[in-house]
Amino acid sequence: MAEQKQQGTNPAQEQPNEPLPRSFNQLLGTNNPRKTSWPELVGVTAEEAEKKIKEEMSGVEIQVVPPGYFVTADFKPQRVRLYVDESNKVNRTPGIG
Repeated sequence: MAEQKQQGTNPAQEQPNEPLPRSFNQLLGTNNPRKTSWPELVGVTAEEAEKKIKEEMSGVEIQVVPPGYFVTADFKPQRVRLYVDESNKVNRTPGIG
């Protein structure tokens, strides 16, 4: 006798036990929430912004980006870029990357 095939059904698929990550830190596998951007630093000097970020994030690499400079599009989780204007004040929200 020929085997009967069930048409229109898919084999059971395993469901993951954990939900999808809902934050950057979950994606990295860390459970302690940490700050990823500093909107309150817009308008302060680059030196003040660097000091504040280093207080909150250990091992961070700060890059100050003057007006008109180009940057690479790579992502680094330990880097924060400070985009500054002609008076060396932060003019965009600093964030990791």
